Amino acid sequence: MPLNYSKWDQLELSDDSDIEGHPNVDKKSLIRWKQRDIHEKREQRKFRIQTLRAQIACNNVLLPRIHSIHSTLTSPDLDKPRTVYFNSLVEQLEKNPSKECPPGNDPNNRDHTYDGMILSLLQQVGQTARIAVKEAGVTDNQREERLGKALADGMAEHAVKLKETIDEDTKTLEEEENEQKKHITSEDMHDGFANKYVPPKPEPAPLPIAAKLDKTSKPKTKTTTTEIEVINAPKQEESTDEEEELDDDIANLTPSLEAFSRIPLKAFEQSFRFIQEHRDVVVPGASDSLLGAAFKAQYDNKPKYAKQCVHQSLLLQYGDKLGVDGLGVFFKKMIAGDKRAEMVFMDDVEKTYAHLAGRVKLSQEEQKQGGRETIMLASENEGDITFNVPSGPPPAELVLGEGMEELDIEEVRKALQLRWEIFAGLPEPLQKALQTEELVAVNKVLGDMEVSEAEEILERLDMAGIIPFSESGVRDETPAGRAAAAAASSEVD
Repeated sequence: MPLNYSKWDQLELSDDSDIEGHPNVDKKSLIRWKQRDIHEKREQRKFRIQTLRAQIACNNVLLPRIHSIHSTLTSPDLDKPRTVYFNSLVEQLEKNPSKECPPGNDPNNRDHTYDGMILSLLQQVGQTARIAVKEAGVTDNQREERLGKALADGMAEHAVKLKETIDEDTKTLEEEENEQKKHITSEDMHDGFANKYVPPKPEPAPLPIAAKLDKTSKPKTKTTTTEIEVINAPKQEESTDEEEELDDDIANLTPSLEAFSRIPLKAFEQSFRFIQEHRDVVVPGASDSLLGAAFKAQYDNKPKYAKQCVHQSLLLQYGDKLGVDGLGVFFKKMIAGDKRAEMVFMDDVEKTYAHLAGRVKLSQEEQKQGGRETIMLASENEGDITFNVPSGPPPAELVLGEGMEELDIEEVRKALQLRWEIFAGLPEPLQKALQTEELVAVNKVLGDMEVSEAEEILERLDMAGIIPFSESGVRDETPAGRAAAAAASSEVD
């Protein structure tokens, strides 16, 4: 077989073989200039090709939109004047522009987005049409019709110009690419018969749930703890940290499993192709994670997605039970349309989903019976929780306690004013309950609140010193403050 050496004619050499010397310039400088000229022209050609490709791609997106606007303006079925439609379209693009833009552009710059380009074109066409109608001296009766026609003609004219621009850029791009192909550069050189060892891809790691499910030696236990705190939620059994982590791992899917779980029912060929492209789907723990996602979806009232998760989980289980190349055997039967095998599999899917739905329903009923979580005040000793409820802003006369004479009276006044403002900002039912200074009344109001709201209010009460009040030598000399101090001292005695 004769060898073909013609491809070497396309080599773009930069040595001194084709450089004519000059008496006033040394040979090495001429060679360097020739090399630089070749590289500069090569980079300029690459830049022109990239620019032309980007312009053609952008214009191919804009052209159909311009055609659509023109078709609407000339449609006899348009249910409103053409000028009204045109102005509403301009207003929509100004107020709610899309950030979709060509690759490499800044989506936050409206002029670089597709909507921004269309808006600029519409504004240009509108201004040109209004000037043309005004110069024509059209009467008011004909102005609406002439302006609508001028807008439609303007859009048609720009559509033709843009199509010509695309054709011209496409032709120029072909010429540049053909010119680029005439020269072989280092970027076009590839290894022919190089023997390079490529190690196989490592097996994907199992999911965290798999390792925890395999721990059969350590029995699972539940512990119940009761803590005495000022703020107590309803008593409930708390699982061990291991079980909580187990639930989190089941509920969370990897990106590949998330996409795998979205494949519709009976789409066996699509599932098989996805498994071939994503090896990290067939790993220990994947089936259990899909069942956990199915339980969560059913709990969130998404039965369709829950059944899809069950379906995909059983696909992996069947492939694992069939032994070596079990998935290949399973999908071969399903894709070939084996009705008996498909009926057995889908019957298992329905039974598994029905069992899961029953478990979710039971769990929801148990949760309803358990009541909602509330915040209550409690203490080991009945008298540990005290109240210091202000009856008004700080009075004009304040008396500092013994040993606290060096305190700034204005700072004390600010503290008492802050306490009153916090109390005045509380809900009215809670204010009345606090004024009774009875723990039962306060707990009744707190029990009707959401947990987050009750926690926030208790933090404010604690910060203001209303519950509990930490005596620091500062006394409230309002009538309520004196009464509270007298009651506290009598109890101590």
